[in-house]
Amino acid sequence: MPETIAGITVPDSPLVRETTDLVRRAADESLFNHSRRVFLWGMLKSAARGREVDPELAYVGAMFHDLGLTDAHRTTDQRFEIDGAAAAQGFLRDHGRSEEEARSVWLAIALHTTPEIPLHLAPEVAVVTLGVETDVLGLDLDEISEEHRAEVVAAHPRTDFKNQILHAFHRGMADRPETTFGTMNDDVLAHFDPGFQRENFVRIIQENAWPE
Repeated sequence: MPETIAGITVPDSPLVRETTDLVRRAADESLFNHSRRVFLWGMLKSAARGREVDPELAYVGAMFHDLGLTDAHRTTDQRFEIDGAAAAQGFLRDHGRSEEEARSVWLAIALHTTPEIPLHLAPEVAVVTLGVETDVLGLDLDEISEEHRAEVVAAHPRTDFKNQILHAFHRGMADRPETTFGTMNDDVLAHFDPGFQRENFVRIIQENAWPE
């Protein structure tokens, strides 16, 4: 039977069930609960804004969005967002979804730490950012009723979540600091690693190989 939380139905399909199983195996409880909340928040906010979203694509995007932080799916030479995006894209192709659908989910995950831009793209792209901004940054909580907030958190608790997600970011990026340039991810490394040196965009422009 489909599961309904805060008025949002989690599709009961092979694709969704396999997604849940894959993420349960790869992620710890905190990251798993976070990913489920991202789906629910994103769907609630999309509905509040009058945007219709394919729930299966939204679910895969939400559940895979931080998979690049996990040992089973991470690399050390590219952004963690791209790791998760590539995993989701391949997963959807293997399950018969179209190239366009797989590409939309790739964009949803690859851009979920890039503010504003995803919200101007397809609903299946925007839904992940809406969920992430709600769960991690607490943005626009007034779009979700207190009753729905309580129901989601009861189903997927935010146990010490602020600390847990920061440590997950750090563990997932500490050995690939160069991939954080130009993103908010370098704030995490600067917080945890006193020796971390940020790249400077202005310096790169001023000191690059062009004479002028």
